[in-house]
Amino acid sequence: MSEAAGVRDWWGRLGLPGLVDIHTHFLPPRVMAKVRAQFDAAGPLIGRPWPLTYRDTDDVLVETLRSFGIERFTALAYAHKPGMADWLNQWAADFADRVPEALVCGTFFPEESSAAYVEARLHSVEVFKIHVQVGNFSPLDPLLDETWGLVAEAGTPVVIHAGSGPVPAAYTGPGPVALLLSRHPRLRLVIAHLGAPEYAEFLAIAETHERVHLDTTMAFTDFFSDMGGVFPADLLPRLRDLGLGGKVLLGSDFPNIPYPYLHQLESLERLDLGDDWLRAVCHDNASALLGDREGFERVQK
Repeated sequence: MSEAAGVRDWWGRLGLPGLVDIHTHFLPPRVMAKVRAQFDAAGPLIGRPWPLTYRDTDDVLVETLRSFGIERFTALAYAHKPGMADWLNQWAADFADRVPEALVCGTFFPEESSAAYVEARLHSVEVFKIHVQVGNFSPLDPLLDETWGLVAEAGTPVVIHAGSGPVPAAYTGPGPVALLLSRHPRLRLVIAHLGAPEYAEFLAIAETHERVHLDTTMAFTDFFSDMGGVFPADLLPRLRDLGLGGKVLLGSDFPNIPYPYLHQLESLERLDLGDDWLRAVCHDNASALLGDREGFERVQK
């Protein structure tokens, strides 16, 4: 059986029409080349060898996701220095124009212009992404306060890498996120990688904040577990409840993963949390989240 047939067989057995993946990456070619170089070199933010399974042009990678039956996916870009974010936002908007399944994605960075360029794109961006570890900035930076307020009011989901894995940084961890939510309780956050390795703390944040979600990106895979990211078994009942309650979403990190796409799905299945949980996590929860923005109109050119 081909890889694509295996993925389709997996979700087909659940009676799903396909998958929705909230955490995939497409980037401008020169940026993606630098990202791949970091993985190839096991750079300081990576911490270990990370052989990439998928390495090709955007067109080929999009066709790969289509062959898997991914109905909707993201093109998550993230700025790591000033003056970069809105250039990435324009590239992502152009990418979504070319790829119907791609959500319009955006990013922001602590800088004076942040609120202005985010406000200008709130009518079109469907998912934002920020990477606290790579960007090495605090989500509590005063330069972001107005921006967070705008995003919270709009209800746009923000996929945020704030956990301390794979390598901790100055501003990672649950503390800054909890403080951010105390200031902007209406923020619709999606905690990447289930917040690894601070699983319990980020689960608690999702349980106590109505608009906070978690994505499964790399969690439970053999590779991630070998990195010290083992999910505590005693947290599984809480994860099950959150998933059935609409709070857990499928993420993969495609194409920057060191194993086949199907392995992430099989890793979720072997948790034995039930088919209803798998259907919710791999399709229904993300579909509900992405359709839950009053007055949103995606701009079509």
